[in-house]
Amino acid sequence: MPLSYWAWTSLMRSYLLLLSRWRVVGQENVPRKGPLIIAANHFSFIDPPLISASVPRRIAFLAKQELFRFLPLRLMVRSFGAIAVRRGRSSRHALERSERILAQGKALGIFPENRRNRQGQLQHPQRGVALLALRNSAPILPIAITGSEKVQSFWDIFRRPTITVTIGHPFYLQPNMEETDSDLQAQAEVVMEHIAQLLPEIYRGPFGKASPLATPASALKEM
Repeated sequence: MPLSYWAWTSLMRSYLLLLSRWRVVGQENVPRKGPLIIAANHFSFIDPPLISASVPRRIAFLAKQELFRFLPLRLMVRSFGAIAVRRGRSSRHALERSERILAQGKALGIFPENRRNRQGQLQHPQRGVALLALRNSAPILPIAITGSEKVQSFWDIFRRPTITVTIGHPFYLQPNMEETDSDLQAQAEVVMEHIAQLLPEIYRGPFGKASPLATPASALKEM
């Protein structure tokens, strides 16, 4: 019988505590109920379970379809409530499932870049995170991960890497009824700027020169 979400999460916490130097900052910023989009940078295959172990909410992640081909891995990702998506293609099924999760007042996990960067640098995002946030009036919780770029294989965890998960403050994107590609891209870039501000500058990549978001930008509104 497949393990439950919380059983997998508990195992991941034990794994991290025993084999890494794991730290979570800002856990008090997580809304305990209501729809929520969790948006994070993506450096390693361990990032989804790492976030699940760090955030006190059950999270359903969008996951690449390839993960569902290998039976043991498929059982695990399904236990996490993962939604299969085809990278580089529009997926109505994934969009509908994502919107259903948010409509039920649950948390949805997204990596806006839509791919891993093993060098530990942010990349420009895809538009999907903005589309979901705007269509569903859902708050976005930015999360920054450092140290996971050192874990690119199962054996790397035995080197006891220092991994930090920094959780920022939730925010809303400004409603945009037209949903043009350019406007959605601009809104997605705002999401990445929030993630970038939680990271040391060496991780920020093209967002390294972004000004601090001490107050809500014009594209945001207060919760």
